[in-house]
Amino acid sequence: MNNFRKFVAVLLSLSVFASAVGGCSKRKEETHLKIGILPIVDVLPIYVAQQNGYFEQAGIQVEPILVKSAQERDTLMQTGQIDGELSDLISVGLFDRKSVGLKAVLVAMKPTRSSPVFRILSAPGSSIGSPADLKGIPIAISKNTIIEYVTYRLLESVGLSDSEIATTEISAIPVRYELLMKGKVKAATLPEPLASGAVAGGARVVIDDSSAPSVSLSVLAFSTKALSEKPETVKKFISAWLKAEEEINRHPEKYRNLLIEKGRVPKSVQNSYEMPRFPGALVPTETQVKDVISWMVKRGLLQQELGYGDVVDGGFLPK
Repeated sequence: MNNFRKFVAVLLSLSVFASAVGGCSKRKEETHLKIGILPIVDVLPIYVAQQNGYFEQAGIQVEPILVKSAQERDTLMQTGQIDGELSDLISVGLFDRKSVGLKAVLVAMKPTRSSPVFRILSAPGSSIGSPADLKGIPIAISKNTIIEYVTYRLLESVGLSDSEIATTEISAIPVRYELLMKGKVKAATLPEPLASGAVAGGARVVIDDSSAPSVSLSVLAFSTKALSEKPETVKKFISAWLKAEEEINRHPEKYRNLLIEKGRVPKSVQNSYEMPRFPGALVPTETQVKDVISWMVKRGLLQQELGYGDVVDGGFLPK
């Protein structure tokens, strides 16, 4: 009888242990996301989703973390202070150069023939008017980002060689804009809407990415930790973001004031700035990723090639 009681006690203990393990495995997924964002047009959907309650309706909490530069954003990602970021393929490749820790899950913005995302501009009053005029002239950029990649690819596309292209590092976008407008730098590559504001203030467009739309795009990227630990939360975030994109594309003027506030649209173009059209449920193509990675290897930013699956995960798009 004593042996039987011991046997029953063991069974009960195992049952309690199994229940505890089962309870741990069913632990609710964390539903809070911190997203690093820059003050550019591309971020509008996160604010529209927030304003219209799309995140709340999805049962998630999203905290936008505004940064001044790509370097500041990437530092937050490297130190685990954010789960995701509005980013670019260059930044994703750099993050993954030693081990894969960040993946692009959605194209946030891409240029069209009528709506560029990045422009190479010369300062007001400058005689620089064509790409050939930029030979040897330092162009203000942020190093190791899509800005640098687009600058080189655009100028190469019209015949400039690598040795003829010069750049200077000014990482903070607002500072780069101010220095260009004051003539402290002769040329700069700027994103919209600051690029349009610069043009309205007298800067000249030398070339923009509407002439080569395949080389330029921004992405939403998440740490592999967030993708593995909060997969449903990330999927809900992407769905809410895409819902906001659709809303903006259908009613663009409804969100002009929000864009002016959050996207830092300069006063000179606040009434005339063409509202952006967002691309929908896309991820970067293999061709786009391969070109970016090849460029990074050539410039010594990567020691070896990264595969498409190391950089992009399309599994978080709505089915």
